[in-house]
Amino acid sequence: MTAPAPLPAQKTLRGVAINATPGTRPVLVDGCATVPALFRQRCQTLGPRTAHREKTLGIWRAHSWADWWQRSKWLGLGLRALGMEPGDVVSILSEDRKEWLYLDLAIQCMGGVCSGVYTTDSSAQLAYLLADSGSRFLVVENEEQLDKFLAIPDGAPGVERVIILDNEGLHDLAGDRFLFLDALCDLGRSREATDPQEFDAGIDRVRPDDLALLIYTSGTTGPPKGAMITQENILATIQAGIHVLPTDARSEQLCFLPLCHILERDSSIYFPLAVGSTVNFAESPETVFDNLREVSPHVFTAVPRVWEKIHSRVTVMAQDATLPGRLAFRWALAAGMRRAALLAEGRPVPLRVALAAGLADLLVFRNLRRMLGMDRLVRGASGAAPIAPALLHWYHAIGVRLYEGYGMTENTGLSNLNTPEANRAGSVGPAVPGVEIRIAADGEIQTRGLNSFAGYWRRPDRTAEAFTDDGWLRTGDVGHIDAQGFLTVTGRLKDIIITAGGKNITPAEIESRLKFSPYIADAVVIGDRRPYLTALVMIDQENVEKFAQDRRVPFSDFRSLCRAGPVVDLIGAEVAAVNRDFARVEQIKDFRLIDVLLTAEDEELTPTMKLRRATVESRHASLIDAMYRSPQGTP
Repeated sequence: MTAPAPLPAQKTLRGVAINATPGTRPVLVDGCATVPALFRQRCQTLGPRTAHREKTLGIWRAHSWADWWQRSKWLGLGLRALGMEPGDVVSILSEDRKEWLYLDLAIQCMGGVCSGVYTTDSSAQLAYLLADSGSRFLVVENEEQLDKFLAIPDGAPGVERVIILDNEGLHDLAGDRFLFLDALCDLGRSREATDPQEFDAGIDRVRPDDLALLIYTSGTTGPPKGAMITQENILATIQAGIHVLPTDARSEQLCFLPLCHILERDSSIYFPLAVGSTVNFAESPETVFDNLREVSPHVFTAVPRVWEKIHSRVTVMAQDATLPGRLAFRWALAAGMRRAALLAEGRPVPLRVALAAGLADLLVFRNLRRMLGMDRLVRGASGAAPIAPALLHWYHAIGVRLYEGYGMTENTGLSNLNTPEANRAGSVGPAVPGVEIRIAADGEIQTRGLNSFAGYWRRPDRTAEAFTDDGWLRTGDVGHIDAQGFLTVTGRLKDIIITAGGKNITPAEIESRLKFSPYIADAVVIGDRRPYLTALVMIDQENVEKFAQDRRVPFSDFRSLCRAGPVVDLIGAEVAAVNRDFARVEQIKDFRLIDVLLTAEDEELTPTMKLRRATVESRHASLIDAMYRSPQGTP
């Protein structure tokens, strides 16, 4: 008989006991080896404390850990009453809300697999995801999302039950296939009365190597693939987060990115679950800036586009201020930038610089942070796409602690992170505890750790391609590691541009610099096998419209705005300013404006508001061809 392996030594960080040596098995967080076990322990311990808040009829309402436990129990038992078995996939098609959390944990506690669907997905995309995942159950938020399901031509025969969160407009819905959330809870309540221990028994059956999540990739290089995330993968990521993220039980945070995405899933479900902090749900992506001011969180995680938008708003506001206001902001920003530059270089800050920056903070930036809802911010995080180093310096100058990290769905969202103790703008930081990083011969970044996913759902061929022969995860990104262990990501391996002259160029840095402009929302650099670089530019509608109105530039719609001569000249000046910082072969010789107002529903944009390079190049091929027919620099 083989003796059981000894449990790893434990240590306590932020009040949570974790493995003393990250990356060792079994992965334990407060003695728990699975998310359901940790969820039970937190709810039992924290009970009446606030777990999350949600705005209802204009009022922020608190919901406790005990509420979360009870609702998840009833939902989990209700799904079991409908026939859900361990290993079954349940898809959720809903905006962020407390029921997302209830369902995620209910499904996992019963041994099921939770798969999120973006609310911006079409009916055809929903049909593909349901069929590919083999989902037996689908949760939809409301009538709008239900219509997508009803529009599936073959009726998605594999889906046995559709659970609806909001019944508004659906009171006359008929059919045994449809069930409202309250009815599902009633089923669970009845089942609990029959067997009060069934939910706990389900939690006890869940094992670290059980599949917990299916997270579908964006599908930029083919049909979306379901990344299989295990319980151990999540626990390993939680451990890494506890080591490097300054979050504790007193922290408030704002959830607004789609919970289908691994970044928000980690940030707003699993990390708060580990430390017992409070999550506030934004009313919608459109109200996030208002909700940010209302909540004033300690922790705020966003994609670069959101941080760029905040910077753009402040820049335009400063331009519209009175002359004394403009001068005061310009002086304060210069003082803050001097201090930020010295700190970034690891150099001591002279007393005169420190005093000037302190005065700037007292007179200008303190009020600015309060206006933005960042007066209590302990940690701002940016991920999911590269962010311009200049933007990081700007935030540090105004007193906002913004740090860039790196991860992907396939390594459960976290492999590298800058921290207050180890920060280098332009890099994504050193590897987090428990994760190893290496650079392959072709420059590809590869990672290894217990957070590496289990493979792609029903695609063993693509799973084999995702790993090297010796077990390292291929990220598909290129970059380099410096002597201090800081990783810099320079772009995607498949996005490297090889010009007609044989020069290799990674466009990500150029694109990030362009997006630092308050007038540019996004950009795609073109030039593979071509004589020079060009760019397709998506303007920032709000700021460019204001620019045009202030200068009485006539326009009737977004298309005419993009074609207005002064607007084209404005963007040309922004491109020229960026060109000055690059070698001649890396400079943009021509550009065109994408004159269609894109939203997350459009195929050109990902749900995290990044342009899909291949789709953009295909859709706007005529614009690209025109740039290589016209004289260089003549938009």
